[in-house]
Amino acid sequence: MERDSLSDTEIREVLSLKQVAVVGMSKNEHKAAHYVPKYLSDNGYDIIPVNPTAESILGKKCYQRISDIDGAIDIVDIFRPSEDVLSVITEAIKKKPKVIWLQEGIHNPEAEQLALDAGITVVFNRCMLAEHQRLLK
Repeated sequence: MERDSLSDTEIREVLSLKQVAVVGMSKNEHKAAHYVPKYLSDNGYDIIPVNPTAESILGKKCYQRISDIDGAIDIVDIFRPSEDVLSVITEAIKKKPKVIWLQEGIHNPEAEQLALDAGITVVFNRCMLAEHQRLLK
């Protein structure tokens, strides 16, 4: 699977943003959708879990949808199957995040184009944890 064409400098700029809504964050500590945001939280990011099946994860209030979140979001980090991404990004655009980050293995060109057309940077088929460790550790 291809990935975005952002340079390391551009990824570093994205990683300097700290308000991260995590769509599909998991309660299961063995899943990437749990340990990646936990790592980010442990490294200074303000994680906002979005999971309609949980009340809280990592001691943080879970939101049913991105639109339920009060305040600004820098990054919407998505842990959902590629086929579910269009509806997530359509909703996320309304919150005007600076970045939409699709984790490894996730790619939806139609949804990504909607975000790009709205002036939002799109990172796809990359892991925030791996990129943070590669570029900032």
